[in-house]
Amino acid sequence: MNNFFQFCGLNFSDSLFSSYMDWFHNFNCSLLFGVLLFVSVMFVYLIANNFYFKSKKIEYQMGEFLCSVLPTLILLMQMIPSLTLLYYYGLMNLDSNLTVKVVGHQWYWSYEYSDIPGLEFDSYMKSLDQLELGEPRLLEVDNRCVLPCDTNIRFCITSGDVIHSWAVPSMSIKLDAMSGILTTLTYNFPVLGVFYGQCSEICGANHSFMPIVLEVTLLDNFSMWCMGMLD
Repeated sequence: MNNFFQFCGLNFSDSLFSSYMDWFHNFNCSLLFGVLLFVSVMFVYLIANNFYFKSKKIEYQMGEFLCSVLPTLILLMQMIPSLTLLYYYGLMNLDSNLTVKVVGHQWYWSYEYSDIPGLEFDSYMKSLDQLELGEPRLLEVDNRCVLPCDTNIRFCITSGDVIHSWAVPSMSIKLDAMSGILTTLTYNFPVLGVFYGQCSEICGANHSFMPIVLEVTLLDNFSMWCMGMLD
């Protein structure tokens, strides 16, 4: 079923942190739907009664109290899950087993594996005549960024020239790459697969032609890939 939605261009978030974000989004939607339903019922009631309340009048103090407490409770219901997400996000940034430096250029990406001396490469978009059967147009690259599964990975993102944005929507990742500034993010990929992204900051004429491809594989396969790249 997921393949069908991906064929339609709908990619689901596959990271551990993304599942928390999806839950928070669904919670907010349910809460806002309840507020909208309450307001709609009250509006229909007013129209049906010609904007006249036949029931007993409420004192001003009670009305002010309800109008102050109810919005506060709604905001608290949104604040508590949001702080919980920030707490989990902070835990993810505590430690890492692998560091990958990502540098944006006009118009390609370069990757440096800081814990593996000598492992660095540039990643360019494949042209139409280089594509193989099944590879997506304008999204495939000549050198993928291969990463191990179930490993805390720290990404250090910067730029070699203008402002870029390293974005992988299916992983809920979007970080600006700015020259002279090092932005860090620790991430854990719980599932295997190939994930595509693109630069999300207009950076010049070929802005649309600098895709991002992350290939998440098993640790043994990652070790073999590293040895092959170093040979």
